Amino acid sequence: MKIYTKTGDKGSTSLFGGSRVSKHHIRIESYGTLDELNSWLGLIRDQKIDEKTKSDLTRIQSELFTLGAELATEPEKSERLKIETLGEKEITFLENAIDQMNEALPPMTHFILPGGHATVSYCHLARTVCRRAERRMSMLDEQQKLSETSLAYVNRLSDYLFVLSRHLSASLGAEEVRWISGQ
Repeated sequence: MKIYTKTGDKGSTSLFGGSRVSKHHIRIESYGTLDELNSWLGLIRDQKIDEKTKSDLTRIQSELFTLGAELATEPEKSERLKIETLGEKEITFLENAIDQMNEALPPMTHFILPGGHATVSYCHLARTVCRRAERRMSMLDEQQKLSETSLAYVNRLSDYLFVLSRHLSASLGAEEVRWISGQ
């Protein structure tokens, strides 16, 4: 199978189902940002971190592919093409992971500046890309409704990534630098 098709040489691309849109279409921006996020998650997973977190990240990466497929398909073609969507169980998985990590962390009393260790910084970068994906998807949802859980999933994922950054700070012995206004 050839990787290049030459069909996008003039600035358009195909969605699942055959429709063509510009490469800067909000639908492409949405799933392209998820793809970027997925790459950051792969980088985090490649760090020296605990096996449970690696396993959780692998699951999340797979779920992002599922969500990307939903975004790459126009809603009216999703049912016919049998496009899978994320549901409540995926959101619950993230919530349970957040709660588990939070139980072992000291309570937050201030905002935390990103940084402290390269792996922690990768989490913060992934979190900000996740927020951008959420903004893109929100814009897309205003034009063409997404599944009920897709936006909730990405919102919860950004929360997961923030708590993961704190979890990794603790496990790597990195200092959390509190942000204090005026300093």
